[in-house]
Amino acid sequence: MAVNYRETPAGQLQAIDGIRLFVGQAGIKKPQHDDLTLMLLSDGSTVGAVFTQNRFCAAPVRICKQHLFDADGVRALVINTGNANAGTGEEGHDRAMAVCEAAAEQAGCALTQVLPFSTGVILEPLPADKIIAALPKLRPAGWADAARAIMTTDTVPKSASREGKVGEKHTVRATGIAKGSGMIHPNMATMLGFIATDAKVSQPVLQLMTQEIADDTFNSITVDGDTSTNDSFVIIATGKNGQSEIDNIADPRYKQLKELLCGLALELAQAIVRDGEGATKFITIEVCNAESRDEARQAAYAVARSPLVKTAFFASDPNLGRLLAAVGCSGVDLDCNTLKMWLNGVLVAEKGGRAAGYTEEQGQAVMNESEITVRIDLQRGREQAAVYTCDLSHDYVSINADYRS
Repeated sequence: MAVNYRETPAGQLQAIDGIRLFVGQAGIKKPQHDDLTLMLLSDGSTVGAVFTQNRFCAAPVRICKQHLFDADGVRALVINTGNANAGTGEEGHDRAMAVCEAAAEQAGCALTQVLPFSTGVILEPLPADKIIAALPKLRPAGWADAARAIMTTDTVPKSASREGKVGEKHTVRATGIAKGSGMIHPNMATMLGFIATDAKVSQPVLQLMTQEIADDTFNSITVDGDTSTNDSFVIIATGKNGQSEIDNIADPRYKQLKELLCGLALELAQAIVRDGEGATKFITIEVCNAESRDEARQAAYAVARSPLVKTAFFASDPNLGRLLAAVGCSGVDLDCNTLKMWLNGVLVAEKGGRAAGYTEEQGQAVMNESEITVRIDLQRGREQAAVYTCDLSHDYVSINADYRS
């Protein structure tokens, strides 16, 4: 079960004007299981997206990169689970394009206006014929249905809605869904994420906003240090709320909208960590007073991705040496004698060793908690960053050992 996270009730997920959702069963891996989602976008919608930086990226990722900037815009997204269509060569590309062609016919748009997304097993041929046959049979759905249909090893659907003022007169709505549980690590954390808003934003500005939001959210999480071949994060702006277009970053509404969508994206990103494969604890690594944000992230990730640290958290073992050793090998040119470290507000290390007032009982009490914050003060500057991770349990090994069976 996910750590302190529950499925958002369908009634709390707001419909976004300009988006129509459909789900159904293609029988790709599991029978009697929704594994296919179609999103239809109203004319005039804009789309921003970022993708995995894994060099072995999947065929749908390569196609999305080509179609994203089509002059006529994006009109449809088609998402399948059960098969990643990665490591499938030219045949994988051709099969993904066949799916795009079928989705385009159903949506009444050009093939290049369709973005395909796949997630699941790598190195197996995409059963395009099953997907194409299932597309006309899809049923109208809501965001809760779509959140469930894109799941793979997730134990709970991940979805959320937000609304807020953008500008003086208009209220903006946004709803998002995400999937991810394992192979979670930047760039850009292993997952699929989709956010839709009724704000009106030009494509170049939305693309920049998507990149900035991804950096602060989905690129700030790690479960196991492995980046997938299919990671994709998409923001859709339908422009249906009646406001004028946000077409430059100097517009005060840019910051307002970015903050709204960033809060939604962070909620979804943290939900992925909370549902990390086999996770029993949600852990925040905060690094402050670094020379640069990149340096702070570098130190934070050294702790967050350490198997020794993560297994200590699973065992509820206050083994502080593992945390200090991880920071020490991060590559940051830090001074061990000035560094300070806290666990949930308890000072545990300073002056190159254990804090004078720290007791083993204090550390044990913190490690027994299901949510833990590690705060590391480098005392080298003024920049900071946070990374979110989970523990590493026996179940992680079992889940991944049995994944293809």
